[in-house]
Amino acid sequence: MTVNEVALILEKLAPLDYAEDFDNVGLLIGDKNTKVKGILVTLDTLENVVDEAIEKNCNLIISFHPIIFKGLKKITGKNYVERVVLKAIQNNINIYSIHTALDNCNEGVNAKICEVLELTNTKILIPQKGTIKKLTFYAPIAESQHLKEKLFAVGAGNMGNYSECSFSVEGIGSYKASELANPTLGEKGITHREEEALISMTFPKHLEHKVIRVLLQNHSYEEVAYEVITLENTDQNIGMGRIGELKTAMGETEFLGMLKKKMHTPVIRHSGLLKKPIKKVAVLGGSGAFSISAAKAAGADILVTADLKYHQFYEAEGQLIIADIGHFETEQFTKNLLVEYLMKKIPNFAIRLSESITNPIKYF
Repeated sequence: MTVNEVALILEKLAPLDYAEDFDNVGLLIGDKNTKVKGILVTLDTLENVVDEAIEKNCNLIISFHPIIFKGLKKITGKNYVERVVLKAIQNNINIYSIHTALDNCNEGVNAKICEVLELTNTKILIPQKGTIKKLTFYAPIAESQHLKEKLFAVGAGNMGNYSECSFSVEGIGSYKASELANPTLGEKGITHREEEALISMTFPKHLEHKVIRVLLQNHSYEEVAYEVITLENTDQNIGMGRIGELKTAMGETEFLGMLKKKMHTPVIRHSGLLKKPIKKVAVLGGSGAFSISAAKAAGADILVTADLKYHQFYEAEGQLIIADIGHFETEQFTKNLLVEYLMKKIPNFAIRLSESITNPIKYF
């Protein structure tokens, strides 16, 4: 199995198209055609993680966080990023990062937090915009059903719990082929009129290249008239954070105690308690201050996230509790999630969970 084949398996879970614009995801170091001997899954790629990969004969590291985030002008080993890059290259170690692609995945980072906290009826807290595209094209009526079936087969026409969705209108199309053309229907130099169908269907944006390729490969016309636009609609399965409910409401201090225990955090920084039960819980792994307004709008009793600044706790405004449990603590189960997923997809392959502790924050 090659690095690229492993990447394609990961991208079925979390397509890289849904990573945030600021992020750096995918294969960061290495050659996609390299044969994989073993896979080491980690939250962060540090020097000790590369050493662990070498020791365990793993030449592919799958890391949640990208080791290369900003541009590197020199690689001289003067800081921890450069030292990791040097050591990986010197030892033929490939490094792949999935980061916010997995954050925005329906079965990703935040779904895992909800699982640990045993939340029910969960859904995306902040659906990502621009994830749904619409294809519109024209085709002879006689071949319109064939084209729709080919497009449905690669994922076009799927909307939530529905599949094979499309809209068609019949009419008369006209065109005149030049002497350089090779028309499927009609003759050169003569205006041709054909009974055609105008067909529209939606598709997720990460399938755009595949959908257009299938359309062009199966359409009979030499020149295919089509357009692709981005819709304002949001896909409720793609986005940041999640919100769900406890099976039974809990008191505030009882919930915080449970949170501390299940998320293995030594301390919780939180806004003022409101003296009311906790039932509806919003979560967002990593730096989640931007989700406070969404959590309030969704009616959450508490938001569990990390990396909050002093003044951001004021944004609770007596409407909910904001709990900062630590960046590492919110994402610690991510590598387990990836190992579990890969072992289901490639059960006979050497996949190892990194034993290296990469949390840079210590508590006294």
